[in-house]
Amino acid sequence: MTTRIPVTLEGNLTGDPEHGTGESGNEYARFTVAINDRRLNQRTNLWEDAGTVFHRVVVFDKQARHVADSLHKGDSVVVAGDLRFGSYVDKESGQTRETRDVIADNVGASLKFATVSVERTPIAEGPAAHAPGPSATPASYAGAGITR
Repeated sequence: MTTRIPVTLEGNLTGDPEHGTGESGNEYARFTVAINDRRLNQRTNLWEDAGTVFHRVVVFDKQARHVADSLHKGDSVVVAGDLRFGSYVDKESGQTRETRDVIADNVGASLKFATVSVERTPIAEGPAAHAPGPSATPASYAGAGITR
């Protein structure tokens, strides 16, 4: 049984997205978003780190390619999607394991601490024509002399 909960995440990529094609032929991109919790200490009036939470994220279809082409380790992102909990039986130990993943509907570069240059993709014919269109490249990678 899977439970779905709508979520919005804002954090940083811990590594470059992994891009591939599943057995069914659908493209996917997987990545991890780190969210650093900072709190104001009322006693000292200073901000303190209160821990980091890591979320595994997967995005599908054309957007997966845009994510893999546009985002890199350390980039600040905003992710909207469904938090899904699931379980499976580990083949080696026979124990039931739980999973927690965000299935993204939309992924974008955060403009809080960066600028981006948006380049629209060509309009496709058929069902792909209704897929999300623009891809964003952080300005730190576009025209800044940095190659990836």
